[in-house]
Amino acid sequence: MNKTLKSPITYLFFIVPALVLLIMFFIYPLISSLYYSFTNWNGISEHAKYIGFQNYTKALTDPVFWNSVKNNGYFILFSVFIQVPITIVASLMIANVKKLQGLYKTAIFMPTVMSTAVIGILWGFIYNYDVGLLNKIIVFFGGAPIDWLGSSKTAMLSILITNCWQWSGFYIITILAAILTIPKELDEAAEIDGATGFQRVRTITMPLIVPVISVVIMLSVAGSMKAADIIIVMTKGGPAGSTDVMATYMIKYAITNFKYGYGNALSFLIFIFTMAITVIYQVLFARRAERVDY
Repeated sequence: MNKTLKSPITYLFFIVPALVLLIMFFIYPLISSLYYSFTNWNGISEHAKYIGFQNYTKALTDPVFWNSVKNNGYFILFSVFIQVPITIVASLMIANVKKLQGLYKTAIFMPTVMSTAVIGILWGFIYNYDVGLLNKIIVFFGGAPIDWLGSSKTAMLSILITNCWQWSGFYIITILAAILTIPKELDEAAEIDGATGFQRVRTITMPLIVPVISVVIMLSVAGSMKAADIIIVMTKGGPAGSTDVMATYMIKYAITNFKYGYGNALSFLIFIFTMAITVIYQVLFARRAERVDY
């Protein structure tokens, strides 16, 4: 047995299959995407003409592309500064529920397992100008109905709220799992010492779940950069491109027009932006979230 574990072949036996999959489904597509991003390939022909940095220049000088980058920024800001705090508060509330806690967990996680198409259609009815529930409530209180998805002023906010509703359950369950692993003795000892509920949360619970919150923030940022399906279902990037993000811009202006060279350049730009944000977050914030030992 010891001879087997000391043999390099044993380790290669476990590493090679994973390495092959990594090369096939990540490294090769990445290199291939980079290669075609310098061509005018249409996705059909066998030959692609090299055109240098024209695709990148076209994207970086297109105001519509930068508008989609800005909308991705809105996704990130909304996720980090609104969605994550809401999920933390909701997690703390559910953690203190004594009865039917399982029911609350199931109910709050349900939107996460639902199809994005279903959620988009559901919230489309809620936002509907004529018969939508939201406008019915506004009119009931004497207000004027709002064209939530038809106005460039409100369409992006409407999608952000819908996206928040869909994914908050996943983040709540993640943070809740971290809260429930904290030894009860710590909280009980603080309560005996006279600490209020708020003080126990601030000095015990929050410091102990910071590493998990850091992971949730990173996941929300990554999800914000990948957002596309909910936009396609609800607005298709409209009105007038006001809700386009980088992924929908790539689909609309490259893939559907058989400009696969341009599409690959856009996908690589998305990859670069995502990596840059990830590295910045890791350097500035994530390293401060040290591992906690109870």
